[in-house]
Amino acid sequence: MKNIKKRNLPDKTSLSGAAAQSGDNNIDFEYTVDSAIPNTTPSKRFLTSESRISAIEKISVEALDEISEDNESLQSFYTAMAVSKDPSVYKKEAEQKSQSYFRASENLHRAAMISARIADETDARINDLVKSRRKKRFRFISHPPANAYIDLEEQRKDHFAHGLNIYKLLLILYIGSFVGVVIELLWCLINKGYFESRSGLVYGPFNLVYGFGAVAITAGLYKYRNRSRLLPFAAGMIIGSVVEYVCSWAQEMVIGSRSWDYTDYPFNLNGRICILYSVFWGALGVFWLKNLYPRIAALILKIPNKAGKIVTWALLAFFVFNAAVSVIALLRWGQRIDGIQAANDFWRFIDLRFPDERMQKIYANMIW
Repeated sequence: MKNIKKRNLPDKTSLSGAAAQSGDNNIDFEYTVDSAIPNTTPSKRFLTSESRISAIEKISVEALDEISEDNESLQSFYTAMAVSKDPSVYKKEAEQKSQSYFRASENLHRAAMISARIADETDARINDLVKSRRKKRFRFISHPPANAYIDLEEQRKDHFAHGLNIYKLLLILYIGSFVGVVIELLWCLINKGYFESRSGLVYGPFNLVYGFGAVAITAGLYKYRNRSRLLPFAAGMIIGSVVEYVCSWAQEMVIGSRSWDYTDYPFNLNGRICILYSVFWGALGVFWLKNLYPRIAALILKIPNKAGKIVTWALLAFFVFNAAVSVIALLRWGQRIDGIQAANDFWRFIDLRFPDERMQKIYANMIW
């Protein structure tokens, strides 16, 4: 270890006095630096004795010093303009200075935004990686893998569902449609004490609202997967609410019914969304991105490339067929409610396969 003292800085006594005047007694500009760390330079503005600074931080300190010196030199320029009998002679120079500082402010603002992102991402990455390596809290529930680890494994394996491609999004659509129904069933059991169908399709425990919500949240938040939790929460609130509103509006326009109505909830918008469920969407965004998504991505990583592509397209055919049959069954259910008789054998077949009792069981909260 060795002691390093910043060149061209005032002596330690004067600096300590300045620190005392500012009320900060913890700053010490003569400090210890590990000699094993190359190119370590002290910062005379913000860093304490334990700081190890990056090149960009040194540049930022130099920029602050430079702008301070420029501001002092500008005072004489302002004085010259003020006492001049013809200030217009300074107009071109003043405009040039103004434009130069404006460009500098834009550059520094962009640099500040990038630096803040890097700081947040670096902190989030290490926290997620450390958390993923901790011992299990419960025997059968392990910590989710870190998204940084998932990214690395997808790259190493050259996986068919790497990144945010069409295969990844389709698989998330299928899984999200199923997981959403399971969560709703458990929520209903906790609140009401019994199970009640939350399916959106006639075949299987699937609801495309949750599937599209999972796809929208994943696509919208994917770039924040290695960031702290505040951004996923805010973005999740917005994306989830938009998806819920659009799905409710589309269902009412096409079929003439609603699967949910928040009119009695405070701060609702046309009964399609409300602040309570928007907050739930935000929490779900964080839970999805930091917990469910890495688990699902890790599961997808286990699917072989060739088989995975075949399964993905086969499931797409099933979901398209399922959605088409569901729309037809819902349309006919609405006609029966309105007293419209089946016009031909096809609609009579739909009446036979999807009677009111079956439809009411599948769509327990349908509102006509």
